[in-house]
Amino acid sequence: MSGMESWLEILLSGLLVMTLFHALRLERALGVLRRDRAALEQLVAGFNESTRQAEAGIERLRTVADGAGRQITRQVEQAKALKNDLSFLTERGEKLADQLDDMIRQSRPGREPEALPQANTAWARPALQAVPTEGREGDGRVRSQAEKELLRALRMAR
Repeated sequence: MSGMESWLEILLSGLLVMTLFHALRLERALGVLRRDRAALEQLVAGFNESTRQAEAGIERLRTVADGAGRQITRQVEQAKALKNDLSFLTERGEKLADQLDDMIRQSRPGREPEALPQANTAWARPALQAVPTEGREGDGRVRSQAEKELLRALRMAR
């Protein structure tokens, strides 16, 4: 049996050497895995921090956008109110300009004055009658400086 024992011992020794070889390879692989695990943990921690920062940034953007939206809404409301006021004032201005134009035409020398409108224009009658004429236009009509200014303002308004 001594021959068989030696063969068994040689076989067991060979198996032990192979086991040691595989154990060393496994140890190296586990070392690489440990290093990669630490890098992976750092990567996950960095990703989590980036995610938190992104969420905080999104929340700040949402807050700013809501504030800007409310401010724009207020400005639009104010603009609508101003638009309505301007429309009203423009209509009144056009009516007054038409009345002044009629009064100027009626107050020109050489024409029979028609009855001046009584409503909203009584204040202008003495001023128009007191304005001296300063010269003749190319068509022969005499116009005062006030008439010229009013006509220029009417042309610009239309």
